[in-house]
Amino acid sequence: MTDTELLLSKIKESGMTMVAICEKSGIDRSTIYNRLKGRGEFTASEIVGLSSALHLTKPDRDKIFLSSSVN
Repeated sequence: MTDTELLLSKIKESGMTMVAICEKSGIDRSTIYNRLKGRGEFTASEIVGLSSALHLTKPDRDKIFLSSSVN
């Protein structure tokens, strides 16, 4: 399960707009918004794209996308 609160925190910390994050990650804006609203899970390629765009460390990536509980 995705820790959306932590992901949103990392997005805010990045200082980038959602448009910029979408461009850098290669993910459609509607897809990101749907995932953040709990409509579907992030795919492996989406996780890789967001990790790269947000410069996530492996531990941060794992906390966000491999969380065993949902906030």
